[in-house]
Amino acid sequence: MDFPSWIADAPFKFSKVLIANRGEIACRIIRGCKEMGLATVAVYNDADANAMHVELADESVHLEGEDLASTYLSANSIINACRISRADALHPGYGFLSERADFAELVGASGIIWIGPPSNAIDSMGDKVKARRLMLDAGVPLVPGAELTSQDSLNDTVDELRRLSSDVGFPILLKASAGGGGKGMRAVETSGELEAAYLSAKREALSAFGDDTVYLERRIVSPRHIEIQILCDTHGGAIHLLERECSIQRRHQKVIEEAPSVAISVEMREQMGEAAINAAKAVHYVGAGTVEFLLSGDEFFFLEMNTRLQVEHPVTELVTGVDLVQEQLRIAAGHPLAISQEEVFPRGWAIEARIYSEDAANGFLPATGPLAIFRAPEGPGIRLDTGVRQGDEARIDFDPMLAKLIVHAPDRQRAIERMSRALEDFIILGVTTNIEFLRSVIIHPKFASGDTTTDFIESIWSDGWKSLGDPAAAVIAAASAEKAGLHLGVLSGELEDSPDPYNPFSTLARRYP
Repeated sequence: MDFPSWIADAPFKFSKVLIANRGEIACRIIRGCKEMGLATVAVYNDADANAMHVELADESVHLEGEDLASTYLSANSIINACRISRADALHPGYGFLSERADFAELVGASGIIWIGPPSNAIDSMGDKVKARRLMLDAGVPLVPGAELTSQDSLNDTVDELRRLSSDVGFPILLKASAGGGGKGMRAVETSGELEAAYLSAKREALSAFGDDTVYLERRIVSPRHIEIQILCDTHGGAIHLLERECSIQRRHQKVIEEAPSVAISVEMREQMGEAAINAAKAVHYVGAGTVEFLLSGDEFFFLEMNTRLQVEHPVTELVTGVDLVQEQLRIAAGHPLAISQEEVFPRGWAIEARIYSEDAANGFLPATGPLAIFRAPEGPGIRLDTGVRQGDEARIDFDPMLAKLIVHAPDRQRAIERMSRALEDFIILGVTTNIEFLRSVIIHPKFASGDTTTDFIESIWSDGWKSLGDPAAAVIAAASAEKAGLHLGVLSGELEDSPDPYNPFSTLARRYP
């Protein structure tokens, strides 16, 4: 295979990339690598033997084991897969092992190029308490907060919490030092709630991260969640690629993102971009990363830094024209950034909606079932990042995200209209999804006006979101099912077992889609 000259001349040469992940992000990275002329290796467990990312990769390695801990989360198994396939570089994607400093160190020690930031940067930003200290020294604005001096004696700790909370000011948040995704986080309105919230946060933090250290911050009421994408190379180059707004969240997890943000002026963008770059330089960052802020009025505060590629990276790619995966590859190969700060400016508007197999009308509980019909919208300005296709199964053992639907248009209003039509045209049968919920957000007047804060969903649907039902959609879905030759058993979860390659639910089609 012939490789582009930048790879052949790179100080760190690599030609085959193992993707230590699955699902849509594995598929996204595989496509990025292939465009750069790089060979790709997928890894998979028993449940993913016929998964899309396995099909797309040039080769694949089976991970032996019965659970995530012994497969996708096993550092030794992943390193062994690199040896078996002779992959000389590894991309961790997001989630799983992507923000494990010890794994990044092990990859490098094994003679494999790590496509990500240095392990010490991951370690520094992975510990929220340590990150706060570093940001304070770097002059990055912080939410008022405090660390606990000791968490040994419950009575002493609660007394200290009461004292610190009084200094910081209620309402507060108790947050896991090793946390993320809302896990190990508890909102506290009064002093009387502190002990129960503290014990609950510690239990969840220990279960999720193996570390029950918590700290406290003032709770910024109804902020916007703004993040800045940054790129840093090994030559001292560092730029930001504008902002993304990720305020539409359920259970502290993002569901709709957009770029740029209606709330950010040119001046504030420069200030936040400078703060993000200062944060990255404070930990000698290399690669793609995201610095997250809370925005309240005209004040912004550092929230955390994600030392990996973000789920919502496509909106940045569409408005800047920069392929973030390919920039990660270039940086890992030792090349300077391919773009300067002066060349970064917004080109139109992009919105991303995360399609989940979940029941939005029932507290957003995960849903399972076959993707009996999976018909995605098509057309100009529409992008779909997914790791599933018709005939696959939505299962409980992985994250419920099925796909990311991204639209791009000349301005925000047209982007909203395009997303609304795209969601209306997106048909998934066999499993409950959040598509109707997403469209109810997109067409809401409050969203259209740009009044988007992190309590958007709770403020509008305080008693929980309820489906209004869409008879037209039901007719379209039924017609689609009939056209595909579905039977009632298929929709109820029983896939046909006929060896018909033209039936998307046959065993042959599932093996050779």
